[in-house]
Amino acid sequence: MEEEPDTPTRILRALRFRPKGMTITEVAKRIGATRNSVSKHLEILLIAGRVEVRTIGNAKLYSLAQRVPMSAFLCFTKNLILILDSGGRIVQINDRCQQALGRSKDDLLGLTLAEAALPVVSTPEALAVVAGLEREQVITDLRYRSEGKDFFYQMQAIPTTFDDGEKGCTLVLEDITERKRYVKNMEFLARTAMELVDMPAGADIYRYVADRVAELLPGNPKCWVESFDEVKGVFFVRALVDESLREGAARLLGRDLVGMAFPLEEVYSSEPYFETPPHLKEMREYHFHPFFDDEKVSFHDLSARQIPEDVCDAILRTFSIGKFYSTGLVWQEQVFGMVGIGLEPDEVLENREVIESFIRQASIAMARRQTEDRLRRSEHRFREVLEFSPSAAALIDTEGRSTFLNRRFTDLFGYTLEDIPTGREWFMKAFPDDAYRREAIAAWKSDLEEAARGEARPRTFSVRCKDGAEKAILFRPVQLCDGTHYVTCEDVTEDRRAYQVLIDEIAALRQQLASSSSP
Repeated sequence: MEEEPDTPTRILRALRFRPKGMTITEVAKRIGATRNSVSKHLEILLIAGRVEVRTIGNAKLYSLAQRVPMSAFLCFTKNLILILDSGGRIVQINDRCQQALGRSKDDLLGLTLAEAALPVVSTPEALAVVAGLEREQVITDLRYRSEGKDFFYQMQAIPTTFDDGEKGCTLVLEDITERKRYVKNMEFLARTAMELVDMPAGADIYRYVADRVAELLPGNPKCWVESFDEVKGVFFVRALVDESLREGAARLLGRDLVGMAFPLEEVYSSEPYFETPPHLKEMREYHFHPFFDDEKVSFHDLSARQIPEDVCDAILRTFSIGKFYSTGLVWQEQVFGMVGIGLEPDEVLENREVIESFIRQASIAMARRQTEDRLRRSEHRFREVLEFSPSAAALIDTEGRSTFLNRRFTDLFGYTLEDIPTGREWFMKAFPDDAYRREAIAAWKSDLEEAARGEARPRTFSVRCKDGAEKAILFRPVQLCDGTHYVTCEDVTEDRRAYQVLIDEIAALRQQLASSSSP
């Protein structure tokens, strides 16, 4: 039987409809060819990588190879690929790799990685991975620094067998710089969020903001942070990163920039801005002469004309500040300050979104800090009013714990907050008699319930003081908005004694009248 020239094509077509595989006999019957002819062509297709074979018992099952041709893989993958022979010499390199490395294939073929001196793959870390490669694939992350920037690649070193049986290695490099940068930025925002929450009240938050923004800037970072004085309507420089800039500007200006006041509220609220606080959230980019020709607002203008024009020009030239970015520390309708960033003409602000997110975090932290500060001052004033009140007073929380006793309370009873931290200690010491204590507790609970309904009723109790003296005390409880009870105490011992004397005198008079009227 004469063999047809399209037998390989017919074999592949037959296997296409039997994805689970076919034996040599099944293929021969399907295409009407001899078993020997099919066996010969299957071996050729197997070597060419177009079919695969697996053994089940004594039978061999052939199926279409699920492989991507190396040529297609090299051409269309976005990764960088180099193929090395058993001697570690470069035998193949894809176009993407040539573009990324800036070298042509002719320059690299036949060279080892060390001889080629390529970025990323010729580093000691990469060479060590290739040298130690055995049977298993190895995956590692590599860091490469160029022109002050960090680049990250994930390298897969894959043991490779060529058609002639020679062993080699395929290196696949994936650029994971953006992924690494994203993870790093998320870690930065998470870390700073926690630091802002845990920051002590006395910490310099403006310096903290300047230092953290500087972490995200390229090259030699130049960053300053200003606070806003709402009463005076001016901004004060509170922190400046880059000591050389601070010292150089001080020499040129004759004074330290830190501490200077800038009436920028007038600048932003007037022509050409006419802006309100929410508009200051937006980050703005400015270009300065002599580095750029599209200058619309000068550095002199942005300093609210507080720095002489010639000094502004000298600062820009001396420290190569061609670009300036500014954004407000703003939360809702309130301005807390401004953040300024200076870059050299060819530098790029790559982490702009992260910087803006961090500044929003810092603005919220400043708003919270301001609110907490106001609450502390308000609480301090409230406690001062209680402390210097002419009446003895106590604050009792919703759990029955004493939170504050003023000095008049201690003068009256002798007890301090350490003596009676809870209601239990108070009742045990103030009412040592068990029966009277139970009566006082019941009356006290009733009075507090009435106070909660806004129906406070004064009540007098006989109280044992720390020195053992008994005093008649008039208690007036008032419930505050948060459930705390404010209780004032008045010593009515003398009034009660006078009242008792009056009662006794009246009783004696009645007895005397009764005696004189009897027959």
